[in-house]
Amino acid sequence: MFQREREIITKTPYTDSFDFDEIKEFITGASKNLFISHKFKTSDKILVQPRGGFPTYDKVFELYGEFTNAGVDILPLTIDSNTRLNDYEMAKKMLALSEENDENMLNGYPLVNHGYRSTRKMVTHYDTPISLRHGTPDARLLIEVALASGIFEIEGGPITYLLPYSKNFPLDKAFLYWKYVERVCAEYSELNEPINRESFGPLSATLQPPAIVIVIQLLEMLLSLEEGVKSFSVSFSQTGSMSQDIVSSNVIKKLAKKYAEKINCGDADIHLVYHQWMGAFPRNKEFSDSLINTSTVIAAMIRADKMITKTRDEAFGIPTKEVNASAVKNTQYTLNMLRGLPLITDEEEEANLTEMVDDIMEAVFNDPADTLWRQVFNSIKNGIIDIPFSPHIANSGEAITVRDENYNIRFYERGNVPISDKCLAFERSKVDLCGQSLVNHIIHDIGIML
Repeated sequence: MFQREREIITKTPYTDSFDFDEIKEFITGASKNLFISHKFKTSDKILVQPRGGFPTYDKVFELYGEFTNAGVDILPLTIDSNTRLNDYEMAKKMLALSEENDENMLNGYPLVNHGYRSTRKMVTHYDTPISLRHGTPDARLLIEVALASGIFEIEGGPITYLLPYSKNFPLDKAFLYWKYVERVCAEYSELNEPINRESFGPLSATLQPPAIVIVIQLLEMLLSLEEGVKSFSVSFSQTGSMSQDIVSSNVIKKLAKKYAEKINCGDADIHLVYHQWMGAFPRNKEFSDSLINTSTVIAAMIRADKMITKTRDEAFGIPTKEVNASAVKNTQYTLNMLRGLPLITDEEEEANLTEMVDDIMEAVFNDPADTLWRQVFNSIKNGIIDIPFSPHIANSGEAITVRDENYNIRFYERGNVPISDKCLAFERSKVDLCGQSLVNHIIHDIGIML
């Protein structure tokens, strides 16, 4: 029945006709170099992955050439907004205009319209792992095309690719659609190296409390592992506080292992991904360089398995392929100077963060629903999981966060998030509004890097 569902999903007028037997044969014999799960096991360095994508095949091919010459470890494939919304008809029209006029009429690569047969030629030519970056609540067709193309890392999930991106997309459908994605990834993982799934830790990229970020990372990990996925990457982005990033990394590593073992999936490979600053960038390019270098130092300190880079032109729009490649080269250079850094811990902060995460996870598991996805679904609707600045109608929006004097992101109001009075008191004890209104403090905190 599942295979029949897959045949229905992939039978569209916008992409190639699917030959599932040929696709299985291709994945079975695919180069190990295309699997980031293999690269994680064989590399002794932090893998560097940029962002990037253009509408046409030729421009993406050229972009990959620039990245390869810059020493990239992982190539990105950023998908356009129309495809993210499953509007393949508009993506088709804009792709045609992009090709005819040599103009970028889309903000990414319309993979579904290009099809897997064409894209696979580019993928196998570069023989380098490619990560699919998309932001799609219903990614079923997109993921089928990506895997058939040889793209063996899939980012996203039913929470991280819904609540920060969408307003009205049905929450329950997102969980069911991503359950489909996990099953396909698990099935193909049996043919060669595992397909790696990666959650999107930055969320709305605005004052995200580490406890909420980590809870969502753990839950998307568990939803993936319970469907049979064997390689998963949890992630988070630079918060603006080096010490908080170190604390977050120590806690998420420890708890990822703990909760994977709790569902008897301790044999899965769990990796840590760190996103360079995801908030507003300064228009001063030298300041941007400093921000990027600082995040590279943090990635080395937390021993991330992979880092996703930004560019010095971040404040000015989509970077050129040359600027993007330069960011990769400079990041690799900086990383080479940062080997062997000592481990750093902050026991008090780690204990507080661990307690908050465990309290929220316990509340999720105590929901009376009969499946994990329903427990998570109910927890979002009840405000147990609450993402600040999420536009989605199901998100409670009652939790309020601010920065302390050291730029750590703290809970100021917890809403229905079930952290203890003791933990909330600890968080608030670090905050001094300095006579400002709460709103003005938040506005300042959002723009700290400008």
